[in-house]
Amino acid sequence: MKIQQSPPVSPWDGVFAALETWYARQKGDENRENNEDPAPVAADPSVTAIAGLYRRDPWAVLASTILSLRTKDEVTLAASKRLLEKAPTPAALLSLSAEEAARLIYPAGFYRTKAANLTKIARILLEREEGQVPADMDKLLALPGVGRKTANLVLSEAFDLDAICVDIHVHRISNRMGWFGPGGTAAPDKTEAALRGILPKKYWKRINALLVRYGQIICRPVSPFCSRCVISTWCSRCGVGKAR
Repeated sequence: MKIQQSPPVSPWDGVFAALETWYARQKGDENRENNEDPAPVAADPSVTAIAGLYRRDPWAVLASTILSLRTKDEVTLAASKRLLEKAPTPAALLSLSAEEAARLIYPAGFYRTKAANLTKIARILLEREEGQVPADMDKLLALPGVGRKTANLVLSEAFDLDAICVDIHVHRISNRMGWFGPGGTAAPDKTEAALRGILPKKYWKRINALLVRYGQIICRPVSPFCSRCVISTWCSRCGVGKAR
């Protein structure tokens, strides 16, 4: 009798299975340490957490993504909640003064600029999009303060569309893994383009949440914890000098 062999496991499947297992364990550990009730968004990156808390509301996701730029997750999460409590819609934001909007999101980085941009965005959405956040890359990129990272995160988290959000963690870890060869990629937008060519689409939406968390805790910019890495089997350690 001929024995049917299972198809070989893709390296991508191995990498993402290991990351998902680590991610789930990390969330459970943080919930226990903080003596919190288990919650699916408890240890997620801030924008993913807001998407879960606000049922993928596009305005909530867009606002929190803008606040997250150059801001720590815990600050972004708290600032987003304060802002969305007072301004759950673009129209509600326009009822706030510039000073009140800035105060609500403080101490997010560049909070006055972000408050001003959010006000401009709210006005544009009301004038051009009937108050709705568009599920369109070009329209999102036309909004003040919105770049490809923000637009991709809104498309994936709010609209569940296939999009690759590349921040500093995704850019760094992808190159460290050696996914693009010895030369690597020079900037996040180049990394996004390269990933679109090699990463199976089923992983596009998850890569940001997984690698952001992994980059914050394990695969740090300086002296990464290679001894604790769950994906070291597939890692080329490109550019890694001192490691722990």
